[in-house]
Amino acid sequence: MPEPKPPDAVNAPSRPARAGAEGAGSADPSSTSSSSLFGPTGFGPYEPGVKGRNGAVSAFDVCHVGVVLRALLFVHCTLAVAVSFGASDLASWLTLLAVAASMALPALLLWLVLACLLKQVLARLPAVAQWVVAVLLGAGSGAFGWGLQAAGGLGPGTTLLPPALAGALLAAAMFYWLTLRARARLPADTTARLAELQSRIRPHFLFNTLNTAITLARLDPARTEGLLEDLAELFRVALSDSGASVTLAEEVSLAQRYLAIEQVRFGERLQVSWELDEDAGTARVPPLLLQPLVENAVRHGVEPAPDGGVVRIRTRVKRAHAVVSIVNTLPQQPSRPGNGIALRNVRERLRLMHDVAAQFETHIDKDFFRVQIVIPL
Repeated sequence: MPEPKPPDAVNAPSRPARAGAEGAGSADPSSTSSSSLFGPTGFGPYEPGVKGRNGAVSAFDVCHVGVVLRALLFVHCTLAVAVSFGASDLASWLTLLAVAASMALPALLLWLVLACLLKQVLARLPAVAQWVVAVLLGAGSGAFGWGLQAAGGLGPGTTLLPPALAGALLAAAMFYWLTLRARARLPADTTARLAELQSRIRPHFLFNTLNTAITLARLDPARTEGLLEDLAELFRVALSDSGASVTLAEEVSLAQRYLAIEQVRFGERLQVSWELDEDAGTARVPPLLLQPLVENAVRHGVEPAPDGGVVRIRTRVKRAHAVVSIVNTLPQQPSRPGNGIALRNVRERLRLMHDVAAQFETHIDKDFFRVQIVIPL
């Protein structure tokens, strides 16, 4: 690792305001493929911490476009199979499916909207009560869909009871799937949390920073104080046990503190460029999302290069989403590959928080390594 640069090699940047976040580590840019895991759209805001009585994620947490799409697919596939028993040919099957879908679609959307709006209250109910509410909401939603169809003059050709029973049965099946999904997310959340704890702070970063502070203490006590303040804030956030989300602006502030420390170490070898959109700063992200990515950029893009390198961080708003890009130059001689914990950690935490509403991409473009994150506002 390079020796600390003399402290007068570069002016220490101004320290940003303190930010609240948690957990990080070093990342690995060895993967050169672009891996867009998630789609670009969102259904509603995710509120971390909606837990059931046993501490698991609530099964009524359906405010995600991924859940909505899967529910639509399940209900319509079920209808397609059910109406096939009464169809004599393809034309009649399509007609029956269209009639059934016109009743099921508004019923399903009503059930999802009610579950999303009431998830805070329903999550506190006992398990049996949650099942009862889910089934009753399904029956009421089925009756609602039947009523809309009757009011539209389509003529369901049946009484109210069959649609209500069908809605109750479909709601029970869907709530069972949501319950299994909530249980499955608990160990996934724990695994991501453990990886996060393991990859928070690299020891050699701490040692280098302390060595730099010792050198600065003899020449510039004021800058030493600022350096230690930045280091203390990083440790405070990294050792915090809060699981709440933070704003992108807070993440940017913490990343600025980290790069301020590294710039004192590397001096003119580290060139940092910021292009920030204030409107993008309101997006909610998992804690310590950016710090491991900028650490990755310094470790693999600047540290191995004799002449240093450039790190560019940009945030902007695009189509009701916040887009974050982190770009660093690549040295002629590749750095030692890392274990990729941080990149996997970032992907997993984005998936847990935003499901299909987030996008994470990494790729190499000539002499640059680029990470791009898209999150809903």
